Amino acid sequence: MGADSGTQVTSAATEEPSRREFIHIFGATIAGAAGVGALVPLIDQMNPDASVRALSTKEVDLSAVEPGQAIKVMWQGKPVFIRRRTAEEIKMAEEVSVGDLKDAKARNANLPDDTPATDDNRITGGDAAKHPEWLILVGVCTHLGCIPLGTAQGEVRGDYQGWFCPCHGSHYDLAGRIRKGPAPENLPVPPYTFLSDTSIRIG
Repeated sequence: MGADSGTQVTSAATEEPSRREFIHIFGATIAGAAGVGALVPLIDQMNPDASVRALSTKEVDLSAVEPGQAIKVMWQGKPVFIRRRTAEEIKMAEEVSVGDLKDAKARNANLPDDTPATDDNRITGGDAAKHPEWLILVGVCTHLGCIPLGTAQGEVRGDYQGWFCPCHGSHYDLAGRIRKGPAPENLPVPPYTFLSDTSIRIG
């Protein structure tokens, strides 16, 4: 009888922790599942909705832009200058030596940061093909954020036939590179890619 009682006590003591461990594991699993369930909608609401995603890119039809003309479109609340350069304008831009530039970096979102500011590197979009007549720039002066003139017909284009910022007199050339005045950097080239020969997607 004494031996049997000892056996029963030992068996009960062995089973009890196992039951307790199971309850703890089960409770932790339920709590974890509830936590994940609460986090999913919270994380999902932080993702941008469809209207925000639509604003992150902009498609532009270029078919009506003639050589020598430029247009301005808005992308993410910023003006973007798109100029269709003539053969003479391309030649003028290509002849500029990087060593003569105030800012020697391409500032092209489609290329590595240390890419030199040759004309070729300023007109390269996110696709492999180059379209040398098309120059796409964020139209915000890199000095204090004014919008340079030179896109609309009849506007002052500055000493280098590109863009002129009337706020403090910065002059940009036909590749959007700073050539004169207080602006420290070239006009940035946004991320873009050609969808066809006459349409692009910015962003």
